[in-house]
Amino acid sequence: MKSIYGDFLSVYPKVTDDVLYNPGIGFNTFQRFNGDELNAGLGWTEGFPIDYQAPSGKKTAENFPYSTTSYFRVYWRYLEPERGKYNWEMIDRALAVSRERGQTMLLRVAPYGIGFEANKNVDAPDWYRELVGYEPATNRSDNKWAVDPHNPLYLESFGGFIRALGARYDGHPDLESVDLAIVGSWGEGAGTYELEPELMKALVDSYTDSFKRTFLLAMLTDPGSNGYILTKADAGYRFDCLGDLSTDSNWGCAHMLDRYPQQIIKCGVSEAWKKAPVSMEVCWVMEHWLRSGWDVDYIIDQSLKWHISTFNAKSSAVPDQWKPNVDRWLKKMGYRFALRHFVCPPEFRPGRAAEYKMWWENQGVAPCYRDYPLAFRLSGGGGKYIIKTPIDIRGWMPGDTFIEGEIFIPEGVASGDYELQIAMLKKDSDDPAVKFASEGRGPDGWHTLGRVTVQDERDPERFRFDLYYE
Repeated sequence: MKSIYGDFLSVYPKVTDDVLYNPGIGFNTFQRFNGDELNAGLGWTEGFPIDYQAPSGKKTAENFPYSTTSYFRVYWRYLEPERGKYNWEMIDRALAVSRERGQTMLLRVAPYGIGFEANKNVDAPDWYRELVGYEPATNRSDNKWAVDPHNPLYLESFGGFIRALGARYDGHPDLESVDLAIVGSWGEGAGTYELEPELMKALVDSYTDSFKRTFLLAMLTDPGSNGYILTKADAGYRFDCLGDLSTDSNWGCAHMLDRYPQQIIKCGVSEAWKKAPVSMEVCWVMEHWLRSGWDVDYIIDQSLKWHISTFNAKSSAVPDQWKPNVDRWLKKMGYRFALRHFVCPPEFRPGRAAEYKMWWENQGVAPCYRDYPLAFRLSGGGGKYIIKTPIDIRGWMPGDTFIEGEIFIPEGVASGDYELQIAMLKKDSDDPAVKFASEGRGPDGWHTLGRVTVQDERDPERFRFDLYYE
């Protein structure tokens, strides 16, 4: 047997071990952006308008990884201060600052917080409270309803707001996802199972009818609502207490040992990650994990088992001694593409197609949920020519992907020697979006595969070859 590779460009790029900060994965900043100062100690803020910091000029804060996503959680009252009058500037500004800092934004509009009688700033909007009064305000399970959702005004008002939100922002290029929050303090869904089924469906529909292009992330609540959501949309899911190992908690359970492993199965979302992202939020902050003596590697490994793509650490510091653990996490969170082998003819002809074959490995735990066009570029003395392929990378699950395709060289490409390069591009752009875990990336983000020649000699046959041995 002999190898036929000697007559072809055949490259096995070396796999790299760098942390890659790619779009839509990794840590979120929370109510903050890249370069902002972090929350001090064990505290954080949520639900209120962002207190913007002056740009620091830094790419990251100390003890926090660079983040390609931000997360904004705000109470309904601040976005609809008067009935039917919306404060869209608040979201517009957050999206604009996210873009300036190299981030896309996850969003949750929570209907209210908890403890509204002591702090009306976390209550439903004042105009809504005036309409409904101080009606029975708690659900039977854990007293986290500030208003009665069975009042028809709730569906009309909060559901109407969500529809207005979708009409304005669905498909916004800087909006990564929207949390599907319908009831409960902070929008976490407490007592969802107590909703009348038709009301639950109508509240869910306000999201699924309104967000067709932006991903929805459902709170992990109960089989009825999570099951219904998945009949209406390819929704991901999130939960807000990653890390809790407090078996002596007054909650009566440890989220990591009791609630989440069972709920993922019971709610029927164990396969949801194949079509939409999974996002998780720190329970308290990571410093609390450290002080509680919790096993950070166990927490990380469980989250990877659940196919996490993004993690909200509440813009609180990563403990110094856990930086290596977090780097390990970041190398697996979401997608991580390594080009393992590429082979094609060494010579191309304008107006002809040449076959190629390539093997990719997704070393992460989830697919990439956005469509970044896979493209080749010829770069040399004759100019630069970008050739986009029809390949949809969103189907590349963890593990191996093998592709056979054709590079069609357009008419007019000048004869000469070229570097053949490859990249995944930003939408409507010729700039690379995704970094590969493979050597060969140049300063402009394109990965060089090797040298090829373009010869303007017409041949009626395409270049063909067999990847295997003979």
